[in-house]
Amino acid sequence: MSTYRQAGVDIEAGDRLVKAIASDVTSTWTDSVVGGFGGFAAGIEIPPGYRRPVLMMSTDGVGTKIEVARRARIMDGLGHDLVAMCVDDLAAVGAKPLAFTDYLATGRIDPTRDERLVGSIARACQIAGCALLGGETAEHPGVMAPEHFDLAGAALGIVERGEEIDGSSIELGDVIIGVASPNLRSNGFSLIRSIFDLGNLSDPFPGEPTRTTGEVLTEPSVIYAPSIQAVITTGHVTGLAHISGGGLPGNAGRPLSGGLSAHIDPSSWRPPNVFAVVQATGGISTAEMFATFNMGIGFVVYARPGAYPEISATLLDHSHPSFVIGEVTRGHSVVAIDGMPTESV
Repeated sequence: MSTYRQAGVDIEAGDRLVKAIASDVTSTWTDSVVGGFGGFAAGIEIPPGYRRPVLMMSTDGVGTKIEVARRARIMDGLGHDLVAMCVDDLAAVGAKPLAFTDYLATGRIDPTRDERLVGSIARACQIAGCALLGGETAEHPGVMAPEHFDLAGAALGIVERGEEIDGSSIELGDVIIGVASPNLRSNGFSLIRSIFDLGNLSDPFPGEPTRTTGEVLTEPSVIYAPSIQAVITTGHVTGLAHISGGGLPGNAGRPLSGGLSAHIDPSSWRPPNVFAVVQATGGISTAEMFATFNMGIGFVVYARPGAYPEISATLLDHSHPSFVIGEVTRGHSVVAIDGMPTESV
């Protein structure tokens, strides 16, 4: 007689994993969570003070950075990557993250690895200020190799109706503020994997002798949502953009409309060493680098001229350096980066 276990699905291992991660998950809960751990679903109360609350949702995954992390055996930052990709999209429209759910698919449950993964997601949710309400761990034997896995998630956020940040108040002459990203975050890793030898991830990374290649490439994503919420309260923000896949050319212009464009001066900041090493190792053009990676700018804030000192100070309160990287000019939703081809959005 055939059994589910013989087919490759270990229900008992899954049950043990659920028990093991209970404390990590519930550590993100407050009294606003409705339901219990291990139920079919959980909910969260809408915080008080909203007159016309709008619920926003976003979903994303870690992408092929997972394969680099798996080869390097560095798993503890993947939760930051997953949560950041989702909650920072919410932040880009002015929404405050409330709750998060995750989905882990794997060829075979590995209790030690999978508990670390969920723990990292829980820690990232605590940084983002949202509750990890639950998730799903699915075994896919015969479809995924036993040691392979994938991570995806969805975030729920809230904003007062009429207070969404949609870019409609951006005006000609507004400054463009870039919020620093110290690393690759979670984008461009299909290219990364094509140019780095994943068998040598324990080698020192060029220019950073105290860190291995694996440590540099898998450094956790910055989670910007709390700092962006604080910046919004200054009252100076006219537009926001999360710089993820597609880099500045593919994202900085998304809030623009009405005959406006973004003019960006790449000499106004210095990208971290990792980008120079990636470019040199892969023989990648500067235009391709900007179209693929964040190049040291993980978030963009549009604001009125003169607002930068207060916004910069607010970001520094959250340990995020920032730079004035450009201004809003006339055009048709074009991102013009000095020295590179322009891109319309």
